[in-house]
Amino acid sequence: MGEFAADSAAEIEHKLRAAADAFDGWRRRSVEERAAKLAAAASAFRSSRVDLAILMAKEMGKPLAEGEAEINKSAATCEHFAQHSAKLLEHEQLASGGGKGYCRFDPLGPILAIMPWNFPFWQVLRACVPALAAGNTFILKHAPGVPGCAEALVDIFDQAGLPSGVFSSVRIDDNAVAQKLCGHPLIRGVTLTGSDRAGAAVAAMAGHALKKVVMELGGSDPFIVLKDADVAFAATSAAESRCINSGQSCICAKRFIVEEPVLERFLDAFTAAMRKRKLGDPMIRDIEIGPLARKDLLDNLQRQVDESIKLGATLLTGGQRRGATGFFFEPTVLADVRPGMPAFDEETFGPVAAVIVAADVDEAIKLANASRFGLGASIWTRDLLRGEKLAADLDAGNVFINSIVRSDPRLPFGGVKNSGWGRELAEAVINEFTNV
Repeated sequence: MGEFAADSAAEIEHKLRAAADAFDGWRRRSVEERAAKLAAAASAFRSSRVDLAILMAKEMGKPLAEGEAEINKSAATCEHFAQHSAKLLEHEQLASGGGKGYCRFDPLGPILAIMPWNFPFWQVLRACVPALAAGNTFILKHAPGVPGCAEALVDIFDQAGLPSGVFSSVRIDDNAVAQKLCGHPLIRGVTLTGSDRAGAAVAAMAGHALKKVVMELGGSDPFIVLKDADVAFAATSAAESRCINSGQSCICAKRFIVEEPVLERFLDAFTAAMRKRKLGDPMIRDIEIGPLARKDLLDNLQRQVDESIKLGATLLTGGQRRGATGFFFEPTVLADVRPGMPAFDEETFGPVAAVIVAADVDEAIKLANASRFGLGASIWTRDLLRGEKLAADLDAGNVFINSIVRSDPRLPFGGVKNSGWGRELAEAVINEFTNV
């Protein structure tokens, strides 16, 4: 597609200083003025939806329909905070021991965002839109595999009329350089979406420099099917969730924990649904699963499947690369998965599903929590009140009942344990990158 040169140290420094210089003017604009720029960005995203979806398909393999949906969601997030930021940021009146007391939410300054390739627009917008609405400036360090998407984001915000330096992108292909940026004196906060390994490295550097950090890290989301669930509905929803973004999503369901009385029915319906998913060229509109984004991801997924089978997992469908051209991996279902197997213990980033049997609901909850991750979870049951009560027992930042896990600008998003800390979106995000 093209070649992109990494920024030099001098170019990076220039962009950081531009963000710092732009901060004073941007923070002094009214919330309504900042909101108007976000609304303009939403319009720019919508008018470029098809072109941006094609760009994602070419750079990281996202199927076109999913790419267009990602752009629509990004635009909706701009619109949501354009509409609600004035209310979210208004002074909170407080009772005090006399006189006038209130809490205000002021911006911090330049925020550094280290972002992944899997949702190259939505992940960035989820982090930057609330930060910009609050009056911060924003410096994006995007994944090396999506440099065109990073440039497109800069262009969108330029079209929306953001002043120079308010949103910028630094092109860095060296993780060590990116980590060192966390300690730069001009950076006032850091947000990262990525693996727990990357999060630990960035958090260590940011913590050493006493920088505020928000971490949205990996997930191995449990999908709990209780014996009173609508099994057919749960199975089709399970296939949809496991194959979001070709299985390359932190909030894809990955571990399917099923009560024993309905295990056979679920396995039959789920395996059939996975076999029906259309795998192929992401530029073809009805394709549901595209290629994995990189060769190393393909190789690691194959290792996880092969090692799990050696340890006793049963392969029901898929299990290997499709074809010699492109990094395509077949929709895969593994049964008889247990703790100690890679398919249970690790995050599988691709269309591989691990099905685990639970003797009863108590064991299902125990198995769900037997993970170092805690991002999202779902419970499938006809007893909604029971489902809500069980949600409180799960180590997860988001729990959905009879629905796959989704992110939404109206709902706080984030995880616990190795899935990170801090919250994005909704009202909760305002406390993250403001001076309260």
